[in-house]
Amino acid sequence: MTDEVRASGLDPVRKDPPRDPSSPACANDMRSPRDRDTPSHPHPDGHREAGHAGAAAGTDLCGPTYAALDLGTNNCRLLVARATHDGFRVIDAFSRIIRLGEGITASRRLSEAAILRALDALAVCRDKMRNRGVTRARLIATEACRLAENGEDFLLRVREKVGIDLEIVDRETEALLAATGCTPLIDPDARGVVLFDIGGGSSELVKLTSTMDSRRGPPPPDLRSWISLPVGVVTLAERHGGIDVTREMFEAMIAEVALQLAPFAAQNNGHNPQEIHLLGTSGTVTTIAGVHLGLRRYDRRRVDGCWMSEGEVTGVIENLLAMSYQDRVANACIGSERADLVLAGCAILEAIRRAFPCTRLRVADRGLREGMLVQMMRADGVWGAH
Repeated sequence: MTDEVRASGLDPVRKDPPRDPSSPACANDMRSPRDRDTPSHPHPDGHREAGHAGAAAGTDLCGPTYAALDLGTNNCRLLVARATHDGFRVIDAFSRIIRLGEGITASRRLSEAAILRALDALAVCRDKMRNRGVTRARLIATEACRLAENGEDFLLRVREKVGIDLEIVDRETEALLAATGCTPLIDPDARGVVLFDIGGGSSELVKLTSTMDSRRGPPPPDLRSWISLPVGVVTLAERHGGIDVTREMFEAMIAEVALQLAPFAAQNNGHNPQEIHLLGTSGTVTTIAGVHLGLRRYDRRRVDGCWMSEGEVTGVIENLLAMSYQDRVANACIGSERADLVLAGCAILEAIRRAFPCTRLRVADRGLREGMLVQMMRADGVWGAH
């Protein structure tokens, strides 16, 4: 899987033509042809979603260039963006699978090989931030660094070798950031949403109510409850196996997750499956969407914001279970770097679906990074009062 380079802010899938690349913005705006030509897309039911590009949103607001970095158990991800009138425009991005938490379940330590992979990816992120003139940033580390006995030593090494300071965030902060980044994809007609973020070392679930349209900027999330499960695709696959996964192994993974999820489900159930929907942000759900769409090459613009029915999700999971490891490697939306993890992710998703039966799932190729950008821009008052 190649490193991610994309340019799109909060827009899910729209079919408007790209805006005129010659339109003026701030005098110090730097944009590449790739950034200028990014298409934008409408809400699938025809409504324009709050926080997405509107008539005035194509023009950058003068102010800081922002960066958000998420160093997770499996991935290192960066977004660089500038605020627009009701959202933001991504001017640079990076994502690389580094498996920082590889082996942490048994050793409780970050391995030297994983640390070197992380340092290399973080150096790329540092250079991108410097080249883009970033002046406001939030750089976070999550579950692998929370768990590792040498997590603080790793942060010191990052500071010495790369020259950036990482912040280890707690699980509640991680849940809030995921919710903040995904609120534009909540169906305004739904009575509620169960958002989930399946990570490498932990998985967060958040119960949300539908958001009100915001005059300027993305709508803030309305959290009712949340939980962070100490299980993710890397840790689950290491315990149960991820290469040759039998039906029995798959059900055992589901049972492990379901046991941890049960108290949260008991407190937050009793809903009509037709009135709420699931909203998933993770490599698992974006992979499932890519396979469902039959993409020959992963295309974020088609995946982010797409809807899948209960039957469609089940069909993809069954197809993945029937595939050999080699078949999963050969699939363009999975590849060698996810082939041994995708079924662990499907098991976590299946546990969530059984705990919260819903007829619809919306897929989000967005999350913590977008949440950090929105929080920083809102704190800076770039969109004014809501």
